[in-house]
Amino acid sequence: MHGRPVGKRVTADFFTSHAAEHGMEACDYLLGVDVDMNPLPGYHFTNWDKGYGDFVCRPDYSTARLLPWLEGTAFVICDLTDEAGAPVEVSPRRILRRQLERAAERGLRVGSATELEFFLFKESYEEADAKGWQGLTPHASTIEDYQLLQTSREEYVLRRIRNEMTAAGIPIETSKGEAGPASTR
Repeated sequence: MHGRPVGKRVTADFFTSHAAEHGMEACDYLLGVDVDMNPLPGYHFTNWDKGYGDFVCRPDYSTARLLPWLEGTAFVICDLTDEAGAPVEVSPRRILRRQLERAAERGLRVGSATELEFFLFKESYEEADAKGWQGLTPHASTIEDYQLLQTSREEYVLRRIRNEMTAAGIPIETSKGEAGPASTR
């Protein structure tokens, strides 16, 4: 729900002997958690009162790709169903699919792209966590919107992202810095 992948890492043996054909189970609480993975109240599909159950993650092989940044790893997005094989109507992919179907019924073709934005800090994840994610040191100390000199200092990160996403079959147009240094105050 928050635009980040969740799921399981499976062994090649388990994938070929079970998950490839039958899918794999995951807890339905994944459709009702916040960005920190805390279950939220108020969802009809999944909640503490009903108890958390499982849905089945069924691979959509059109999404399969190797991940160059994780050696020996393939990634595949799944569609969610109940145990009988019926789609989980509140899953993000199912909601999107219904929206695309409604657009097509009206003679419309939907196109989209993503713009990945992030802040780059000098601290490691562990250092940032120890600081409570406050008072972090921005990688850039100047405004860098379209500035090639500043982003050259960040190219060790930006180039790797561009190259590895391209190698994973995800088309990339450009990368550039944004308006200014981040603030965590």
